[in-house]
Order: sequence, then structure tokens, then C-alpha cells
Amino acid sequence: MIRIKKVAWEDFLTPLNRGVRGLFLLLALTACGGSDDDPEPDPTPVNPIKVSTPVVSSITSSSAIVTATVAPTTGVTQMGFCYSTQQNPTTGDKTVNSATSSMNVTLNALIPNTLYHVRGFAVAAGKTVYSEDVSFTTEPSSGGGTNSLDDYVAPTYVDDYRSISAWSQRSQWNLANVHDPSVMLAEDGYYYMYQTDASYGNAHAAGGHFHARRSKNLVDWEYLGGVMSAAPSWVKDTLNISRQRHGLPTINSPQYGYWAPCARKVKNGLYRMYYCIVIDNYIKTGKANTTANFDNSWTERAFIGVMETSNPASNKWEDKGFVLSSMSDRGKNWARNSTDDWSGYFRYNAIDPSYIITPEGQHWLIFGSWHSGFAALQLNADTGKPINKMPEFCTTLSELNKVMKHVYTRKNGDRWQGSEAPEVVYHDGYYYLFMAYDALDVPYNTRVVRSQNIDGPYYNMAGANVTNGGDALPIMTHPYKFSTGNGWVGISHCAVFNDGADNWYYASQGRFPTTAGGNAPNAVMMGHVRSIRWISSGWPVVMPERYGAVPQVAISEDELVGKWEHIDLAYSYGKQKTATTMELAADHKVASGAWKGKTWSFTASTNTLKVGDVELMLQRECDWEATPRRATIVYAGLSSNGKSTYWGKKQSN
Repeated sequence: MIRIKKVAWEDFLTPLNRGVRGLFLLLALTACGGSDDDPEPDPTPVNPIKVSTPVVSSITSSSAIVTATVAPTTGVTQMGFCYSTQQNPTTGDKTVNSATSSMNVTLNALIPNTLYHVRGFAVAAGKTVYSEDVSFTTEPSSGGGTNSLDDYVAPTYVDDYRSISAWSQRSQWNLANVHDPSVMLAEDGYYYMYQTDASYGNAHAAGGHFHARRSKNLVDWEYLGGVMSAAPSWVKDTLNISRQRHGLPTINSPQYGYWAPCARKVKNGLYRMYYCIVIDNYIKTGKANTTANFDNSWTERAFIGVMETSNPASNKWEDKGFVLSSMSDRGKNWARNSTDDWSGYFRYNAIDPSYIITPEGQHWLIFGSWHSGFAALQLNADTGKPINKMPEFCTTLSELNKVMKHVYTRKNGDRWQGSEAPEVVYHDGYYYLFMAYDALDVPYNTRVVRSQNIDGPYYNMAGANVTNGGDALPIMTHPYKFSTGNGWVGISHCAVFNDGADNWYYASQGRFPTTAGGNAPNAVMMGHVRSIRWISSGWPVVMPERYGAVPQVAISEDELVGKWEHIDLAYSYGKQKTATTMELAADHKVASGAWKGKTWSFTASTNTLKVGDVELMLQRECDWEATPRRATIVYAGLSSNGKSTYWGKKQSN
């Protein structure tokens, strides 16, 4: 029997600090007889588990049989083999599970004439034990060569992960339970992803904060666990020292929220992570933020701290302490008329940091959400701390302007607005400021503006200076749905990163729409990774289908002829934009659908499809809605003013 437990979204999200109005319900499935609050304990093996060295046999051009043993099996929750073309593969690479400890499995869909590495693994008590690395080379293909698309194997992990959402099943998560990701490429060749403490059914609560995972191919991700066990002592100390100075009572047990880390490689052997801890207590009395406790004041501030490590694979970070807190230009006037008052006490909320090192070697933090917009703060390169002393949390605008610079606001003069999660990257002479718009449950969408200076002014695609108010354009992502599947909503709060070879990527969470069925579909938070392409005017576009490591075999013009699913992502608050059919005819005319009658052309050297005056970037990607999943061709482009983003996918014949 199953029972349903309701958990208020307010448990994870502080409306006053984060900007989401009202409550959002997360529903968690729990088995009868267990505690509603205590996490399911993991079994602990009685003896150290050992996985024998794998033996590889029956090697063909596309398969191999691998055997090994696991002993003892007490407490083992998962076992099998992981394999890759790189040494020492992990469960973040491709895996095949075994149901028995005398493991005998077949690795299929291998690439001919390719060197592979394989290791056996076993998981118990959340820990993974590996065997020694063994390598083998597949046979050449019988035809003397191969089309790599013919050998392409699409990702097989499920999008609807609700059946494996529990903490005890975290080794199977891959990109399940991802929220507000930050991604960096480390020296060891892994991409490391860190995130906010939010998950389906609050499963993360069992394992610390700022949870980590890693991948070598951006498709297969290995869960690593939380990087922080509890709020550092400096948070409470700094909070209460400040409160005492202002005649406010001490808060003995602050209500903490752990939000939106940003991790970056500073240099070889040094990585920094800026993290946010919000205090969900009222300023005046210090009581917890509940309707019953409302004391006609705003809730307390958020803090940004910084951690460092020399080796992210260890998942151990050394805390370096306070960076800044939320700051108000209203002095001690923290009075709030009612819980429906959204006039925002804090001018800049210390949340959602984006850390960037400029080509000139300057270090900056861009931060803020909902409260009056975003600010830029210059940092000391050696310490990662501000170059200037931060003012008190209740100060004046002139004091704030001495230490930081305003860089964007959605609505001039509005202290409560739907923009958050700044992410800044440098590309080809411009700083691109990506941001999230609107509420995160369904309407969430991503925008971008740019500047030639890190601290602005920032302009949208139409050429308008939006630093002090204006619509950020173009639109990068928006709720959408192709002709099959549920589609996705709540797609934003992005990480933008590259592989060091100018291949760029966009990572975010995605949610099921409320119509997807089952228990709390909109609480499903699946991590999405997509490719970014840059159009001739320099602006980025995010590809419509998620990255699936499809071989980028040259696209021919003949492949473009036929029917496409076309989506116009022009802004429509909270609505999924749906696909229509468009046909490209062999005579280079659009035969039906959007842009009917226009002429199309293809430039193979840049993988560009031009329809009329619209430039569309082409790429091979995985068709995630197909059954089974397979490779297809997709496009993304922009209207001239950035108000429409066009996504398309070639229909299968």
C-alpha cells in the first residue's frame, strides 16, 4: 500500500528571499510503516566488499562478454560493470547492471576497432567499490569501415524518475533531482555539477547540502553526495553580531535554506565554490517565517560564502567564510505592511552568484534576484573575497554604490520583480548575462543580454540599454512541447560552460507539466544539458533537444528535405509552446506550415539553414521523444529583434 505525504514547497523555498509567491506542493511517495520524516537508512556491509578483476571474452566489432564476482554481497544494492574509452571508468560512464554476484553480462552497441576500459563495481551504503581497470579492443567492422551514426546508442535513462527518487536509490539518479545547477570542467577531465538543495520528496535532506555529481561525457552522471554537512558557524555568528548591534534579539536556531552554488576552476589545483545560505526568520522578533509568527517585518538576509578545494573528485571543500550578505538601502526601516506586501526591503539579495574571471584577470561576482535586480562586485583574486569592505545589511544607496555596481533590472523602480539567477560568460568580445524570468514551477524561461564590459551597460538584441529597466532579449528557453511526449516546463536557472575547445553548453532543470499525470509531476526536476551555438551576429541559441553525444557526421542538403516539427518560442507566460508541421521541399521552397512559400538554403561549412531572412543553426542531436530514442537533426534560430526563438526537429521518415 502507498500513502501520500504532502510537503509544502515553502519548506524548500523562502518566498521573501527567493521570489516565488505562494506555496508549491511537493508530493512524496512513502511506504507504509516508515517515518514521515526520517530518511530510510542505508544497509552497511558486514565485511569489506571486493570486486574481482574482470575477464573479457567473445569480443566482436560491437559487443563483448565480461565476467567478475562480488563478495560478500551483504548490503549491496547495485552491481555490474562500467565502461568507457578512457581509463578507470566510473558509474558516471556507461553501465550494465548484474542481478547476481557472479556477474556475467554482455556489453552491446560498442564501436568497431575501439579501445575500451571496463571495471566491475558494487554499491553499498551509498559507497561505490571498483575493481581493477581492464582494457580490450573491439574487432574491425566486417565492411572495413562504419558510419558512426549507425553505431550510435542513445541515452537510456528515464525522464520520469519518480520510481527511483528515494535517497537509497541515488546511485541510479544520473540527472534526476537536479535544481539550479552549476557546472565546471576540472583538470581530471570530469564535468562537476553542484546544485541547490531541492529534490522530489525532499530526498536530498538525508545527505547534506550542495549536492555534487560528475560526468566525462555530459550524458552519464555519477552522484557524489553533499559537499557541506551543516551551515558553517560563521553564518549564525555573523547574523547575531549584526543583530545585537541593531538592538535585535539573538536567533538561537536560525531556519536555514541552502541555495544556488556557483563552482569555477580558478587555476590548476584551485577551485572555488560560492554558495548561498538564506535565513528564514523575521528581522524584528527573530521568529521563524510562518503566518502565525508574522511580526510586520521582512525576513532576514541571505549570505554568500566561499569554499575552496584542490581536487573536486574528493568532494571535500574547505570553507573560507563570509563574502557578503543581502543589503538594504532603507536603513532600519524593515517594516512590512502584510504578507501581501512585495515592496522588497533588500535592494540586492545575496543569492544566485555567478563568478567570472575576465580575460584581463579581474575576478567578479554578479549576484541578486527579484529584489531590484543584479549587482556586480569585484573580488580579490587571491582570496576570492570583495576588494572593498562590505557595508552593514541596513545602509544607504550611496554606501552600496561605493562597493558594487548595478548591472540589470527588469522593471525600473520595482523592488519585487520576476528576474533572478544571473550567469555571466565571456565570448568573442562580449559578456553575456543569462538570467531566469518568472516563477519557477511552470513559467520559468531564460533570457540573455550582453555588454562589452563586465559591469555594463548591458543591451538586448534590439539594441536597447536595459541596465536600468527593460526586457531582456533574446529568449533562450521557454516551456515547450513537441508532437509526442509531455514536453517540459520550468526550464531555467542555467549554467553556461564550455569544454575548452569552444563547444558551449547550457544546463538547467526541467519540470514535467502539471498535466503529465501521476504523483506531483511538476515536482519532477530533471537535469537538462543542451548545446549552445552562436549565430553570425554573435548571439547564442540553445538547441531544442538535450545533448545526447550524437556523432556530428556531416549533414547533407538532401537530409533537410521533408517534414519538420517547428516551434515558435515567442513569450507567453506560463504556456507550453507546441509544435506545428513545416515541410521543406526539394525545390528549396517551404511547402507548408510556418514560413510557407519562403525560400530555403543550406550552407554546409557552417551547418546553417536559412529560411527567408532567418538564420537557423543545424546540429545532430538525440530525439528524446522517439521510441526508441535515436539521432535526428535539430535547428535553433532567432528573429531579428530576439522576441522569437525558433526550435525545430526533423521528423522521422
